[in-house]
Amino acid sequence: MNTPSLPEKTSSPNPPKLLDQVVAKIRFKHYSRRTELTYTHWIKRFILFHGKRHPREMGAAEIEAFLSALATERNVSASTQNLALSSLLFLYKEVLAIDLPWLDNITPAKKPQRLPTVLSEAEVKRLLNCMDGVPGLVARLLYGTGMRLMEAIRLRVKDIDFDRREILVRDGKGAKDRVTMLPESLAPALKEHLARRRIIFDKDVASGQVDVWMPNALERKYPNACREWGWQFFFVASNVSTDPASGVIRKHHQDEKMIQRHVAKAAKLAGIAKPVSPHVLRHSFATHLLESGYDIRTVQELLGHSDVSTTMIYTHVLNKGGRGVVSPLDR
Repeated sequence: MNTPSLPEKTSSPNPPKLLDQVVAKIRFKHYSRRTELTYTHWIKRFILFHGKRHPREMGAAEIEAFLSALATERNVSASTQNLALSSLLFLYKEVLAIDLPWLDNITPAKKPQRLPTVLSEAEVKRLLNCMDGVPGLVARLLYGTGMRLMEAIRLRVKDIDFDRREILVRDGKGAKDRVTMLPESLAPALKEHLARRRIIFDKDVASGQVDVWMPNALERKYPNACREWGWQFFFVASNVSTDPASGVIRKHHQDEKMIQRHVAKAAKLAGIAKPVSPHVLRHSFATHLLESGYDIRTVQELLGHSDVSTTMIYTHVLNKGGRGVVSPLDR
């Protein structure tokens, strides 16, 4: 009688590398691409700092030594140090599933309480007068709506409603949607840009290079949506680029660094001595609204802050100060 042959023993596939596990966990939790890049960067630096030892072999002492070196040798800010700590806590708790008491005993660095840089209305006007084209339009949008830079350049065509005079900000900080106003004075310029954007879209359709990135699983659910007009980026890049996550060649939005460079250049041309970045326009938006008498809860909603205490910082940079005290020299 023939005995049945045993199935050949198959070798188990190699387990995924640690950083691949980190990326998989980040994408499972729907964190942003920027968070993915930041976390993997700090985890890699932590491992290299300790001679490529596996994190399972290390603990609180190694984490504290790494964070201490960042502060003393690299002279990084408290926020950067805390970002590195968050990356390592994510590694141990979420990826390696190590729930040890020492994880909770590592305290973050104390961040200094700094007031935001705010431009006066005259300074904002001088700055914007030194900007034109797409960078100038984006800068005006930031000041006119209080949006963050990435929220503005990630806008899709369908997100701007000219009839209702509102802009829908999708997937803002904290994965939250919100609605902000569309400035009346900016509507004509946005419509002109949209007309030029339509010409670009029609050319892209003809050349077959019209696909854009779709959030979450919408690309599988609506496979043709990535080629529809409404889903196109409002501020599109001039060339196609490779998606770093999938390797697919697509149309992308404008590079945020290009906007940052134009804002910094315009600040110099305008003779503004303060450090100016696109985010300063958001700070100025909030402060000027509060100066005009708008309720802080309204400003909180427009900015998309979860806690009103975050918005309260702008009350400290109003013209008359937090308590409206008049200097005795001015009496």
